Amino acid sequence: MSLTVVARFCAFVLYLAFMVYIGIRYMKKNKSSEDFFLGGRRVGPWMTALSAEASDMSGWLLMGLPGVAYLTGLKEAFWTAVGLEIGTYLNWLIVAKRLRRYTEQCGNAITIPEFLTNRFKDSSRVISFISVIFILIFFTVYTASGFVACGKLLNSVFGVPYVLAVLIGVAVILAYTMSGGFLAVCATDFVQGALMFIALIVTSVVMIATLGGAGEAFVKVASFGKQFVNPFVNDGTGFGAMAIISSLGWGLGYFGMPHILARFMGIRSDGDVPLSRHIAMIWVTIAFIAAVMIGSFGKAYLAVPLASGAQETVVIETIKQMYPAFIGGIFLCAILAAAMSTADSQLLVAASAFSEDFLTTILKRTLSEKQVVVVSRITVFAIALVAFVISLNENSSIFSLVSYAWAGFGATFGPLILLALFWRGATNKGAIAGIIAGGITVIVWHGLRGGIFDMYEIIPGFVMCLVFAVVVSVLDKNKDAEMLAEFDAYARKLRN
Repeated sequence: MSLTVVARFCAFVLYLAFMVYIGIRYMKKNKSSEDFFLGGRRVGPWMTALSAEASDMSGWLLMGLPGVAYLTGLKEAFWTAVGLEIGTYLNWLIVAKRLRRYTEQCGNAITIPEFLTNRFKDSSRVISFISVIFILIFFTVYTASGFVACGKLLNSVFGVPYVLAVLIGVAVILAYTMSGGFLAVCATDFVQGALMFIALIVTSVVMIATLGGAGEAFVKVASFGKQFVNPFVNDGTGFGAMAIISSLGWGLGYFGMPHILARFMGIRSDGDVPLSRHIAMIWVTIAFIAAVMIGSFGKAYLAVPLASGAQETVVIETIKQMYPAFIGGIFLCAILAAAMSTADSQLLVAASAFSEDFLTTILKRTLSEKQVVVVSRITVFAIALVAFVISLNENSSIFSLVSYAWAGFGATFGPLILLALFWRGATNKGAIAGIIAGGITVIVWHGLRGGIFDMYEIIPGFVMCLVFAVVVSVLDKNKDAEMLAEFDAYARKLRN
């Protein structure tokens, strides 16, 4: 084993050990299900902001997005980043504060299905049932993308067989998620978010300097085709209006992401939201710019072109070439951090959906607080096992896996969250119709190809969910006095 590999290995071991330590440290702080799933609603603004963005971006930010930029240039990567930037801002601006207040008012709801059930006074529990089904489906796919990222990273850096590499990543994620719960996830995400941020900034700056400055870098990259430097011109590469609309459509996903919305629900006070929003937007803006630049300029920077199918390793190969072994190892941990920070959040939300919303709410099983936490840990393990099976295909595209799951959540829950927070007239029948319409549209649309079906499935799914929810609610007419009174009380508190 070479000194270079030993140095990188030491960096990885130190990092992974630190993540497990955090999980063990927070284990004793989980005295209730609210502690395990929302940290007792006492998470500060800095940790909330970095945790939300780190869990949001996943291996997609350091592998999926740069891979697209390396392969196709600025066009798709640029417009996707713009859509996500807008979506991030609007989510923090119009959803965060309202959701923090309303979830506490609606029976102190600690999961999205529980909030929707309480908000719409759904005594039939149908909302919880169908929500749990879609959460388990899409989060399993989403979690698999994180496992794929771990596998590709460890395989590329250490030559570890892909399957064994995935197993190592899964083991560490399970270790701190099952032990420490929400607080451990937020704390590790805070560290991971900071590491991702530093790695992206330093690497992009060094890359541009090495290429002779920004101007010279663009000239060198332009030799590979105009699409690599100008995202505003359709130069015959096939990236036209529909593709731009599809890329911008990524921004719609934020309103329905349970693992991001959980951060809003767990923040210490809605008064902390503005500070968290500013921190989050600075992080996101700089991170997007750096990730897209590394992917695009990687064409000119890397001495050996990446093989077909290996484009998502552009950041890995750049870091390996750019830094001394140990420092490179630390920065490579940022990629592992990105994958882990999302996978842990998704496992936790999926576990809460099963234990809180399926067992407790739907099956009406009476569980003690200790039993809920135990069941949740078992659920985390079970979902991770299924996601592991999905991730065994090492040719899987991280970008594609995330894209599908992102569309699923955005279309299934996004419109319902907005209607629940802003529209007094929304009813439980409308909510049920919207969830089913949005989720099924995404699943069906994803399997179709050609013409209008080339549009990203989140857009038709979001529209169908919104239309069905509004139309059915209007026809149903909200006459539930308790629901209306609760909404009015919530609205009054917002104005005060």
